[in-house]
Amino acid sequence: MRWQLHSWLRFALFLAILALGDASMGQVTSDDLIAKPPILRVGTSGDYAPFSIVTGEDPIEFEGFDIEVARAYAAERGLELRFVRFLWPELSSSLAADRFDIAMSGVTIRPERTALGRFGVTVVETGAVVLGRPKGRFRTIDDFNRRPVRIGVNAGGHLERVTSERFSRATVISIPDNAAVLQTLLAGNLDAAVTDTLEAPHWRDGTDDLDQHGPFTTDRKAYWVRADRPELARDLDAWLIEREADGSLQALRIEHFGPEPARSFSPLESLLAAMDERLSLMPLVAVAKRRSGMPLEAPEREEVVLDAAVESARAAAERYGAALPDAEIVKRLFRAQMEAAKEIQWNAIHDRDYAPPEPIPDIKTELRPALLRIGDRIGQLLVSLPANLESDAVRQSTLEQLRTPRLSDTTKQEIADAITALSAAPPAP
Repeated sequence: MRWQLHSWLRFALFLAILALGDASMGQVTSDDLIAKPPILRVGTSGDYAPFSIVTGEDPIEFEGFDIEVARAYAAERGLELRFVRFLWPELSSSLAADRFDIAMSGVTIRPERTALGRFGVTVVETGAVVLGRPKGRFRTIDDFNRRPVRIGVNAGGHLERVTSERFSRATVISIPDNAAVLQTLLAGNLDAAVTDTLEAPHWRDGTDDLDQHGPFTTDRKAYWVRADRPELARDLDAWLIEREADGSLQALRIEHFGPEPARSFSPLESLLAAMDERLSLMPLVAVAKRRSGMPLEAPEREEVVLDAAVESARAAAERYGAALPDAEIVKRLFRAQMEAAKEIQWNAIHDRDYAPPEPIPDIKTELRPALLRIGDRIGQLLVSLPANLESDAVRQSTLEQLRTPRLSDTTKQEIADAITALSAAPPAP
């Protein structure tokens, strides 16, 4: 009976499309009656193990941790997956040019990237390391920071920035193809190369002539969604939170990274990482305000942010069937973040050693929308926060996860207290 009804509906739809033939002037086939799945375009580099590696050229095939995550998400959501290869120096411009919807290729969260798109929850943490050759030549990491040491690094990525900052006295050579960095080092045309803690084992495999030093950074990696795709960003975050909870995301980490470096992320850590990303924008906000003649404090703007925070939490609670957080306690948490933001802005403006990356994003068209996007994600993460978190554990995690410089432990404690209060509060009536 069900099959007969289904067949009848297909036939009725077929007749309806035929009735529109004068408008379309095209021949209708049975394939036209079958809805095609939406397309998800994923930007990936194919040169960054163990996140994204090209395994074939005709046709191009990819493998790696982020590739498997993309496939799992697309399969569960019924999406047609299309990989779009990008070059690291062109990552930001490719995202802005709508070449893909999301970048999934071991992309590191950086403030200037946050201003352009929307990062999701943290999926991996790494640290930058430097590999020296020949083995035994460099005894400490400071030995690399001198002339005439030549250090190679992938051009256009996060590692290029931190390499130039950490080894300012050395000769930093930026190479557009990440895979070519190791080849150049092994060919003897470099003295060292910078990679990270997860890629380094792949580079060292098969050679015993490399020394590893570091890590000298702690970096979060996440998926970078176009700013105009908030529904995709929210849905992917919700899916990642679910996969974190059921252990399948951690299983993929262990498969691709090994049991030792792989670690999962609690809802509290994800929330704090989002707050830290928001705070990382504050030096840029301070410089943008100063250059445009705006005051560092804007009370009327704070009320807009508070109202948006409560609305984000309310909308997230409705979307996921979660308990609605108390509005005043949500505002308390965001006020604590605002005080932290002011502290960082003030300290950055008065720090003579602070050299902001140029160009500075526009405060109205880039930085404020970015802050609202992060606020929306924080609202989503608030509703996934477990009840009755232990205050000491919250404090310890807050001290560890809020890594933006120029922030005092006293201010971090205020944020921790607000999170504890939110976790302990009964749902809003």
